[in-house]
Amino acid sequence: MATTTITRESLLTLEAYSKIRTSSRPGAIAHRRLRTVALGEHITLQFEDAQTVRRQIQEMLHIEKIFDEEGIQSEIEAYAPLVPDGGNWKATMLIEYPDVHERKRELARLIGVEDRLFVEVEGHARVYAIADEDLDRENDEKTSSVHFVRFEFTKPMREAIRAGAAVKIGCDHTNYPAHVSVPAETLASLAGDLR
Repeated sequence: MATTTITRESLLTLEAYSKIRTSSRPGAIAHRRLRTVALGEHITLQFEDAQTVRRQIQEMLHIEKIFDEEGIQSEIEAYAPLVPDGGNWKATMLIEYPDVHERKRELARLIGVEDRLFVEVEGHARVYAIADEDLDRENDEKTSSVHFVRFEFTKPMREAIRAGAAVKIGCDHTNYPAHVSVPAETLASLAGDLR
């Protein structure tokens, strides 16, 4: 299992990453797909972990050609908060509508949707998302199409998840009611985030 703390030393140099970037892409995509849950037709939750966040940082360093210590540290500080800490799950929430006019209309109808996301662990009360701690991502006219959410679990909930309890993810926003059971393979990966 990869280390959960992302440090400069845990990252590859630009040269080393460049050599494995293409060959490691299928594995990174498969890992990302395993940790993705579709909630209805238009909301996707991509659950982050040290592996997904490390890849994101490596990609940013590669694309921006950042190799100085200060620049690398800045990227680590921007993305490291997305790594779960053992008591929670953290996810990037994407609201996707291909048609630009429909997207504009729906983002206006979905103000506050990020606060109505929940995780339901079998035998426990719902845990609602804590959203956008870095900055507010909506205004009076619309919500953002990207949000960062965190779900905090009690010790009994974490133990239940690790022991194989069923887990549902849902949304009870008036304009986007949805509920889905987390597939077993995805749940096994997410359970690994908890201590």
